[in-house]
Amino acid sequence: MTVALFATFTALEGREEEVALLLAGLTVDVRAEPGNVLFEPTTVKDRPRDFFVYEVYRDDAAFEAHISAPYGEIFNVALTDLVVGGGSSLTWLTALPSQDGTDR
Repeated sequence: MTVALFATFTALEGREEEVALLLAGLTVDVRAEPGNVLFEPTTVKDRPRDFFVYEVYRDDAAFEAHISAPYGEIFNVALTDLVVGGGSSLTWLTALPSQDGTDR
């Protein structure tokens, strides 16, 4: 079963471009992971300091590989001084069954 989550964080005033560049680099690395299904970073309309990243991984093993990748730690350390609260907030998602009763 896939692993899906979203991460949110708010750039400190005047640091949003640095966060966007850092996130762009991470995006290249994560999308190259064999178990990554989707990694979609965005900003919130009319609030360019607020970032939202939707992530989907093939399975638990793919997610474990993702969080073990060295570039993830580098990203998180760099993000610490650029965002409110020093890091991102993660929300884990659970898919609802479709109308035909199948899980996706």
